[in-house]
Amino acid sequence: MQDNAVNAVEMKARVGAVRYLNTKPLVHGLDGAETPFTLSFDYPSHLADQLALGLLDVALIPSIEYFLGDGYRIITDACIGCLGPVWSVKIFFRVPPRQIQTLALDEGSRTSAALAKILLAERLDVRPRLQALPLGSDMRDCEADAILLIGDRAIHPPAIDAVEVWDLGETWVDWTGLPFVFAMWVARPGVPTESIAQHLMQARNRGLENLQEIAEREAPNYRLTTSECFQYFHDNLHFTLGPQEKAALTRFYDYAVGLDLAPSGRTPIYDDCEIAR
Repeated sequence: MQDNAVNAVEMKARVGAVRYLNTKPLVHGLDGAETPFTLSFDYPSHLADQLALGLLDVALIPSIEYFLGDGYRIITDACIGCLGPVWSVKIFFRVPPRQIQTLALDEGSRTSAALAKILLAERLDVRPRLQALPLGSDMRDCEADAILLIGDRAIHPPAIDAVEVWDLGETWVDWTGLPFVFAMWVARPGVPTESIAQHLMQARNRGLENLQEIAEREAPNYRLTTSECFQYFHDNLHFTLGPQEKAALTRFYDYAVGLDLAPSGRTPIYDDCEIAR
């Protein structure tokens, strides 16, 4: 009997989700025994690496990583995106944006790094030298002219003499008139995903119906008030990948190709789920 239980766990698909606050509405209720997969949490860039190595079957990966993968499929219409200010992805400029020579990039998400490069190059014709800002490091110890921060440390940045701050969601939307998609649920080739996709979409739907409950539970863990947390979920984030979001992904990809951040000739593959209809 014990061997059967062990085998059942071993046969479950492996799904990886982002460990940041922005993912909580997407995974609401997935901690039950009826969930047909194991769920782990990590930084976005780490999830992308694990998916590429075959250590995960499905993962919520940065959108730029989707275009770097081989044979990846977008399996649900659940995503992490924004329709304006996102609050948790920011560039802090110590000098005016047109004058920056160096940019430190948060290692947590490669999509935000690519977006920062695109906005600086395409809007301002600025291509700074890049520096890594390791996870867990203090940006006050970084001497770069500008610093990209994502996730929880963008929400609670340390004091810094910033002459200007860009919310990258807001900057993209104002510039393109399109939403921005930071991450999607993606499967590697050969993985059956119909049941996984249904559970992920149902979890997103449950999350959207219970944002207040999630905010009350999570706010103390992130040094936020319940009101701030609810506003972040409800006003700053967007969790549905629809036609406008698909257009935004294509625009983002085209800019990425132009800056040699992604290979050319890639076309998004959407599984037969709600997004494809």
